Amino acid sequence: MLLTPTGGAGNGAVGSAGRLLSIGTVLNQLRGEFPEVTISKIRFLEAEGLVEPQRTPSGYRKFSPQDVERLARILRLQRDHYLPLKVIREHLDALARGEQVRIPTPSPQGDPTLAAVLPADPEEPTVARVGRAELLAAAEVDEVQLVEWESYGLIAEGAGGGYDAEAVTVAKLLADLGRFGLEPRHLRAMKAAADREAGLVEQVVAPLRRHRNPQTRAHAEATLKELAGISVRLHEALVQTALGVRLR
Repeated sequence: MLLTPTGGAGNGAVGSAGRLLSIGTVLNQLRGEFPEVTISKIRFLEAEGLVEPQRTPSGYRKFSPQDVERLARILRLQRDHYLPLKVIREHLDALARGEQVRIPTPSPQGDPTLAAVLPADPEEPTVARVGRAELLAAAEVDEVQLVEWESYGLIAEGAGGGYDAEAVTVAKLLADLGRFGLEPRHLRAMKAAADREAGLVEQVVAPLRRHRNPQTRAHAEATLKELAGISVRLHEALVQTALGVRLR
């Protein structure tokens, strides 16, 4: 496929020439071709710098027809070619410089290069787990502390038993906070906030994870990790900002 600076790939979802559109109107136009797109997805692409809508004095987003076509192009590259956002951004930057960009078209059997690096079924990953004794040793805590964490829902065994790497990390961090006098009951708010953030991320990737194509599901897992990383960085920045304001 050949993308040119002036033409999109396929039919574009655009409004009337020169008309600025609200994010809700943009969503309705895009859903004709991308039924799984959400407002959260559009906001995420904006946060990643892939589209820059105008803002009204009151802060509302306003998208030009060019913004909508750019969004459609990004979504096609994700859907049809499973390209990561970094690569998509490079292609869009090249188009903005007036260059012609060739995107490899996947065969009906899928892209063998992509298949070589993606798991056949991302819903069934192989995860290393440790037992209860190993977790206690890694976090340098005793059974009483672990039971208390579990009673507050801060940590839990996996469905098949044992603890995965994330649980070990959580246990170590809980132990570190405990040394500063923060008890499990103090950390319930953090757990609740994390659950809400996870729910938002899941809303974005849920449609892709239900797709029949295993490569599409693999793309969903990559998107999930990317969103999780951004969410963690945002949470850290918000906490730092809040502390900076309160300590002034």
